[in-house]
Amino acid sequence: MLLITVAAAVTVYLLRYILRGQIGDRIVQFLVNTFHFNYSEALIIYQLVIRNNIDMIIFVVILIFLVILFRFSISWFTKYFDEISAGMDKLAEESDNEIILSPELDFMEIKLNQIKNNLEKQKKAALDAEQRKNDLVVYLAHDIKTPLTSVIGYLSLLDEAPDMPPEQKAKYVGITLEKAYRLEQLINEFFEITRFNLQTIVLNKEKINLLFMLQQMADEFYPMLTPQEKQVSVNVPDGLTLWGDADKLARVFNNILKNALAYSYESSVIDISAKQQDKNIVITFTNQGNPIPQSKLDTIFEKFYRLDSARSTNTGGAGLGLAIAQEIVKAHDGTISVASNPESTTFTVKLPL
Repeated sequence: MLLITVAAAVTVYLLRYILRGQIGDRIVQFLVNTFHFNYSEALIIYQLVIRNNIDMIIFVVILIFLVILFRFSISWFTKYFDEISAGMDKLAEESDNEIILSPELDFMEIKLNQIKNNLEKQKKAALDAEQRKNDLVVYLAHDIKTPLTSVIGYLSLLDEAPDMPPEQKAKYVGITLEKAYRLEQLINEFFEITRFNLQTIVLNKEKINLLFMLQQMADEFYPMLTPQEKQVSVNVPDGLTLWGDADKLARVFNNILKNALAYSYESSVIDISAKQQDKNIVITFTNQGNPIPQSKLDTIFEKFYRLDSARSTNTGGAGLGLAIAQEIVKAHDGTISVASNPESTTFTVKLPL
């Protein structure tokens, strides 16, 4: 706008100067030479037609100038809008080609390419999650069929042999019950998937005695630790408390400890420690076991992710435990992370005091 105003002002000044100066004399001379008017007649015509209407002539010239300038500006802006529109269309394209715009639109080019990269990452993450979910359904469907076949088989034996010796009958009943429990666990995992996808986490916060909670949880894991000669060591200062949802945080710690149990060496010790650090409470779970590959540390908290997809679901769950733990910790305005090396793997939960 400033440029147009300056250009218009300069044009008005020049036109007034030109039409009233030497150009006026040349116009009079042109009339004399071309139409054979005498000088006084040519001067009168110049004054009547041009000099007396100089403001109108200037207005018409400026109007034409502005129309040309406006058309040029519109085409200039339209070119950029067309480029941006073409760039927006490329956002939906499935290609690795970057969006390229004019140098004047560098800022827009950077933004569009960032959006394109983010969309591609989100799409890839969604496809990966869907694939893991489909794989999980296949795993669980296979694992459900296995104990169900055993339950039907042993019940059929019991039904066909009512006079079976008591010892043998007790053995078959025990096996059938074990398989039925396993079947119940797998079905619960299916429900867990649905709940995790639909549930909004609502917190009921209260004061929590951290030592009591972690010690009680370690005691509950004793029957699972004993067969592998594993132990849990709880190192938490007495009186350390935090403010949070006890049930949901217990689930977080339970899921982490369950993961540590599944991936630790036999006859090893799983260490659970907690301390106050500034305005946070930091809880760590450390176990000795095969290290988690660095490339998988970023995906271990994703839904339906299992570190070893080939593992039987007798030891590996639906791949939701750590994902759910992360969601609960986030709801408490905290963070959860993992570090792994050849000696140990440590999960760290940081929660506001």
